Amino acid sequence: MKQPRALVIGSGPGGLTAAAALHRRGWSVTVLEKAASIEPVGAALSLAANAQRALDAIGAGDAVRDLAAWEGSGGLRTPEGRWLSRTDAAAVAERFGGGIALVHRADLAALLTARLPAGAIRTEAAAEIEDPGGPGRPARVAVPDGVLEAELVVAADGIGSPARRVLFPGHPGPAYAGFTTWRLVLPERPVAFAPHETWGRGELWGTQPLADGRVYAYAAALAPAGRRAPDGELAELRRRFAGWHDPVPAVLDAAEPGRVLHHDVRWLAEPLPAFHRGRVALLGDAAHAMTPNLGQGGNQAVEDGVVLAHHAAADPAAVPEALERYTRDRLPRTRAVALRSARAGRLINVTGPLAVRTRNALIRGVGLLGPRVVLRGLDGIADWRPPGGGADRGGPYASPAQAAP
Repeated sequence: MKQPRALVIGSGPGGLTAAAALHRRGWSVTVLEKAASIEPVGAALSLAANAQRALDAIGAGDAVRDLAAWEGSGGLRTPEGRWLSRTDAAAVAERFGGGIALVHRADLAALLTARLPAGAIRTEAAAEIEDPGGPGRPARVAVPDGVLEAELVVAADGIGSPARRVLFPGHPGPAYAGFTTWRLVLPERPVAFAPHETWGRGELWGTQPLADGRVYAYAAALAPAGRRAPDGELAELRRRFAGWHDPVPAVLDAAEPGRVLHHDVRWLAEPLPAFHRGRVALLGDAAHAMTPNLGQGGNQAVEDGVVLAHHAAADPAAVPEALERYTRDRLPRTRAVALRSARAGRLINVTGPLAVRTRNALIRGVGLLGPRVVLRGLDGIADWRPPGGGADRGGPYASPAQAAP
């Protein structure tokens, strides 16, 4: 039988995971990226145990685990520096079967592209779906130099997904979540610190280490959509956070103005009726954009890619039926995660003094019960496992059964 063809629109974590997983299962894969290069725009991505297990399916899980930098304790603080709750990497690994790896997006892209054949990625290839295809006919995708046909198209084209608009023209698209975010990476740690996230009144700050000695910092605040600081986003961060506990002032002092990324948070408040139509599957933010409050957006995209390849490989000649199964698997799970993330965002973004005191007292009370109780918020999320086992592990992380020949 002729090798089945797959086109992947977009080279983010989900798209590259899907491409690598499909290639591994015998598909001829082409990734179409509209930018001039696949160098990611962004900072870091937190990959929990669920995404790491998904990446085991393409042999990349252990490489990601090697990038985990969080080894001691960390937790949640107030702007004055008081700890509300604490946990550690060992407790996370014990509960969910693995820790959390904070990975720079460029490093993750390099790991994933290394699992694709040479020439599989086409840049400056803006893609538009002409026909989603169906039983008996391939999907058709227009690119600058013509039209491509394929048995499967994976639309991993982001929160503003043109493919989603083609497949579901009546859907309202992403809605503003009510808050805006900033991200930055420092080349080295200005001071020693414990990994933390700090919750204020409608504001949030996080400082996390990367494995190579760099520092990833992020912030969020309630704000009207589209607001931009006239004197630059670093100046805005200093106005909001310079008085918070260490190491926040040191991070702000070491930051470069041109290195601060800023964007408003949008999510698909109204879910899609399906994640596919014909021979086209939506993946990641194109399918289920969520707020970042649980750090699961990229993780769910990675899961999508592995689950999609699992179903598509069962019978490449029956892609429409495989995509039905993909939707049944992924839509309920990602919707549940998105709603839990939105609820967490509402808790973070309270502003009234009494509401903040009540929230903090509740968190302190839970924290006193120990790390296991604190981590319950990720039960049913970080403990996910890919279909069919999905593991392809060796090396220092393999269990005896996995390592056995």
